[in-house]
Amino acid sequence: MIRKRILVTGGAGFIGSHLCEKLLEENNEVICLDNFFTGNKQNISHLLNNPYFEVIRHDIINPIYLEVDEIYNFACPASPVHYQYNPIKTIKTNVMGAINMLGLAKRVKAKILQASTSEVYGDPTIHPQPENYWGNVNPIGIRSCYDEGKRCAESLFINYYKQNNVKIKIIRIFNTYGPRMHPNDGRVVSNFIVQALKNEPLTVYGDGTQTRSFQYISDLIEATIKIMNETDDTFTGPINIGNPEEFKIIELAELVLKLTKSKSKIIFKPLPEDDPMQRKPDTTLAKQIINWQPKVPLEEGLKYTIEYFKKELGIY
Repeated sequence: MIRKRILVTGGAGFIGSHLCEKLLEENNEVICLDNFFTGNKQNISHLLNNPYFEVIRHDIINPIYLEVDEIYNFACPASPVHYQYNPIKTIKTNVMGAINMLGLAKRVKAKILQASTSEVYGDPTIHPQPENYWGNVNPIGIRSCYDEGKRCAESLFINYYKQNNVKIKIIRIFNTYGPRMHPNDGRVVSNFIVQALKNEPLTVYGDGTQTRSFQYISDLIEATIKIMNETDDTFTGPINIGNPEEFKIIELAELVLKLTKSKSKIIFKPLPEDDPMQRKPDTTLAKQIINWQPKVPLEEGLKYTIEYFKKELGIY
């Protein structure tokens, strides 16, 4: 059997570790590349005994020379707490990291997938958001290091495809949750679950009427691999990957309280700058191109995630 040699940047992160695991299950050879800024060795410790798994500590701001067949570029802090910690580094990871990974793909003729984000749509004026919507992003706002970094990375990918014939795929990931989320990453699902399990107040920013669409990690991983394996190289994306079911943040808070049987109260704080009021993917393209739609309902996925955090926090 000929195994594909696959590079996953950000492979020790929340999404990256699940991707490494699935690619190994599918009999590939996997190289996990991570600088461990937000990645965690615990996320991949169960894979270390696999002879087809390799870990390299490396920052993709710097070039690296490897022989691979495919590259999944997931390296970048993805939560506001982490990407705003060092905004210049975030921009460098998105832009210089993309240049280095595209350069590697060009040299070794590898196919490369870019993990972009729904944040490229900013605070959208169109609902739900289709891929041909250009977005409404504040280019100098507090979130711009991430939003504009990802937008620039998409531009780099498209131009490497047009100018250098590099085989590319671009996915735009909407809110994703599940086991191995960082407990302190500031994302709404992990925030609510950790606060509820500790019987601390659940922090809702704004009045809680802003909406998000939540997809479980296994749905995202399935779609990501399907897109990479899509054989029509003229289809580059971008393609939305998310769950089109829309929930108000206050509804999520109430559901987490119900599932954890928590005694926590809900408290309200001012909305952060440039926080989008609506998020909902138009997933028509994903249905057409890869025959994909999410399978895991929010309540079911939250139960798995709550069990994970119980173990992490030592609550039984």
